[in-house]
Amino acid sequence: MAVSRAERRNNRRRRAIAVFGEDRAPLALDLLELTELAWHDCYGEVTPSEDMIEDMLLISEGSIERLIQAALLGVTDWRDLKVEAEEFRNRR
Repeated sequence: MAVSRAERRNNRRRRAIAVFGEDRAPLALDLLELTELAWHDCYGEVTPSEDMIEDMLLISEGSIERLIQAALLGVTDWRDLKVEAEEFRNRR
């Protein structure tokens, strides 16, 4: 079943609030929407997997600047994002 961009945004809202707080969550969600557009252009898929989104949120550590870097890394080469997220998990 197809899920709209608005539905995906709504489904990610709670996680964005947990990571970025109520005030900055909308910015993070905007960036994830932009990431979807870039993802589609690069990979021909509507959106990155929720695992990829989770990796971006994880390594952002609540920083919009780090989320931008994570999104760029994921769109440029998703494998590098996976490696960075795994290294992050191992450091915790």
